[in-house]
Amino acid sequence: MKNSMQHIRYVYLLGIGGIGMSALARYFKADGKLVSGYDKTPTPLTQSLTNEGIEIHFNDDVNSISVAVRNSENKSQVLVIVTPAVPHNHSELAFFESNGYEIAKRSKVLGMLTADHFTLAVAGTHGKTTTSTLLAHILHSARMNCSAFLGGISTNFGSNLLIGDSSKPNHKVVVEADEFDRSFLTLFPDLAIITSMDADHLDIYGDPNEMQNTYRAFAAQVKPDGMMLYKQGLEIGNPSCHKMTYSIKENESADFKGENIRVENGVYKFTLETPSIKIEGLTLGLPGRHNVENAIAASGLALECGVSPSDLKLALASFKGAQRRFEVHVKNEKTVYIDDYAHHPEELRAAISSARELYPNKKIAGIFQPHLYSRTRDFADGFAASLSLLDTLYMIELYPAREIAIPGVNSQMILDKVSIADKHLLSREDLLIKFKNEKPQVLLTLGAGDIDQLVNPIAQLLST
Repeated sequence: MKNSMQHIRYVYLLGIGGIGMSALARYFKADGKLVSGYDKTPTPLTQSLTNEGIEIHFNDDVNSISVAVRNSENKSQVLVIVTPAVPHNHSELAFFESNGYEIAKRSKVLGMLTADHFTLAVAGTHGKTTTSTLLAHILHSARMNCSAFLGGISTNFGSNLLIGDSSKPNHKVVVEADEFDRSFLTLFPDLAIITSMDADHLDIYGDPNEMQNTYRAFAAQVKPDGMMLYKQGLEIGNPSCHKMTYSIKENESADFKGENIRVENGVYKFTLETPSIKIEGLTLGLPGRHNVENAIAASGLALECGVSPSDLKLALASFKGAQRRFEVHVKNEKTVYIDDYAHHPEELRAAISSARELYPNKKIAGIFQPHLYSRTRDFADGFAASLSLLDTLYMIELYPAREIAIPGVNSQMILDKVSIADKHLLSREDLLIKFKNEKPQVLLTLGAGDIDQLVNPIAQLLST
């Protein structure tokens, strides 16, 4: 990859504030490139990039692109990276296309970066961010030479990027393999995990079967001498690599299995049974039964890479998770406040059920923001069923992201289907006023849109 990028001096990212795009921005900045970009709105992540010396603007205006990048004499030294979320009528994209710049999707660049290195890829409708972040943490904690491109901000690293020494032959790269827009088909990993294949992104795939077929195509790209570790019960086809399974269900005979899973003093303890050894007394520093399952998967690949049981035990206990993945913001005698990125019915079910298991005698309230009109339409019944596991539900209006409105599709559509009586549709302002006066026993914020902008205000209100 180094050789294929030697001619590049400038890297410009359209959609630089995306979690995957920002990792690439940080990588190229560390590699000595002159990095800049555009995003639709400022966020804490774009502010972090700006603080790191990356120039960003938020208006779709060709004149806002740096002069050096716009200079036709430098065109051969410019790489433009674009996220699929950028619309085709974007004026800056049109400028680069009409002037013959080298343009690549984020997924293609990620494939180029990993092509010449031992790659560990983690895919799945849900669970992939926590699993890949934990896998990178285990390898790094075990003093292995590891780089990582993550889909969330690791609390341990304080970043979504980890840079190892790529010049050494023992270098490994952990990458989150994103199914959106079939992006993960640019990867040809040595080791891989598939955590789940539940239907999602039906605006891209059309139907669940097509999405699952694409997952099977990804599995087939694992190198023949490599290994695919997948959740027991998934139908991943017949890739030429070695296949192994994992599970936390007691009645399943998986290759890697969690046993004696229990909560002690607010943390999860468990035993890991592998094809060759049993590792007892493991403690996961991250709450949530679904995260124990993610830990089984990450541990399986880490052991395959040569991590010792003692190093694995230390790494699991010291893992602090990824931002917005069952992240505890307030925990005192009055209230517990947890924020989670859950934006799929199964993710919501996992987050709410984990909160219920950790706090069995407390009432669980949740704030949910649906993400995308198409996802809301396609999974309204599933969302309603999962949200009905709460004691109290507060809904805010959905986040459209890249989509135009679909008539009749909104937050009320889900709320009408929720079976609990204590349910409300509130504005952000009314929500904050409510928590000035009320302290719920356990509160969850849930969603993948801009609900994260409410996290700090809510945490401040609940901390006082």
